[in-house]
Amino acid sequence: MLILTVVMAVSTVYIERKKLLSVADGAALAAADTFTLADVEAGDGAPVPRLSDGAVQSAVGRYLTETGAAGRFNGLVVSRGTGSPESRTAHVVLGAVVHPPIVNFLVPEGVPITVSSDARSELRR
Repeated sequence: MLILTVVMAVSTVYIERKKLLSVADGAALAAADTFTLADVEAGDGAPVPRLSDGAVQSAVGRYLTETGAAGRFNGLVVSRGTGSPESRTAHVVLGAVVHPPIVNFLVPEGVPITVSSDARSELRR
């Protein structure tokens, strides 16, 4: 019975982490597409879209609101590090808390999980 309980708790944490990672992937893709044509820099090679930390954070917030992600995860937060470190890639870091079944009395605060995802828009001529 103890092994079954542990396997069920670990499986719950793993599945919730995968679900949160899927949300982070979607948020990163949405944020990577926030550039405008005025934000595109022409260089020697292909044109390069420029992203800002503020635009990425705003896009992530909109995506989470529009998809109702806060209702599916306990304590969902957009963590530090979300933004565009080099102005080309949207980097999204999300955190949440998982409450595994049966063993809640052992971890009443839940198990914190954190995921990160990156997305980049590429322009071709």
